[in-house]
Amino acid sequence: MLALVQLEPMADRKTSQLSGGQQQRVALARALAPAPKVLLLDEPLSALDLKLRKEMQIELKRLQIETGITFVFVTHDQEEALTMSDRIAVMSAGLIQQIGSPRDIYTRPANRFVASFIGETNFLTATSDGTQVVLGNGAAVALAAPKGTVHLTIRPEQVQIVGQGEGGMPATVASTVYFGTDTHLHLTLSDGTAIVARQQSPAAGGTAAQKGDQLGIILPTDALQVLED
Repeated sequence: MLALVQLEPMADRKTSQLSGGQQQRVALARALAPAPKVLLLDEPLSALDLKLRKEMQIELKRLQIETGITFVFVTHDQEEALTMSDRIAVMSAGLIQQIGSPRDIYTRPANRFVASFIGETNFLTATSDGTQVVLGNGAAVALAAPKGTVHLTIRPEQVQIVGQGEGGMPATVASTVYFGTDTHLHLTLSDGTAIVARQQSPAAGGTAAQKGDQLGIILPTDALQVLED
């Protein structure tokens, strides 16, 4: 078991001489020793710092593949759920809201709770005549939806940014948040609706959007989804 979790060289050490990540590996070795058919992991990485958590995610994936044991992994970390799972069950108030692959859960959430819980997303309210929806700023988008008031969602990376006057809905940059590879643009539409767009950060020396800039946004029809409440 120590070999499986790569701790053979530390077999004679006391627990107090092990790092947090190494102690987690010891706990895994103990749990795997009886060769269970199913292993329940209840937020096993929550007490670790970011670097150790990333290392242990890789370690757990390797162990699951090598042992073939079904891992039931409980987590409140949405990124952890998406990156580690073959299948996800999203729960709220003790009820399963949706079961599916990570891609299905992220791209086709069953309802507003799932959409908001897994990843960042934008929510928009619109009026539908059955064949198109009209947003609060008056822009019409061809989209089949039940007649009346509908609730839509679109992920930040699906919002397309264009220059002012290039055919998009007018939007003002309220603020920007830099994440290294990506930058989140917090935008305001003409009716005051807030929407977040994610775009790749410009290379060194490139020009990034600034607070107050006037831009245009396009909401691709195939990216918009009508949500249940």
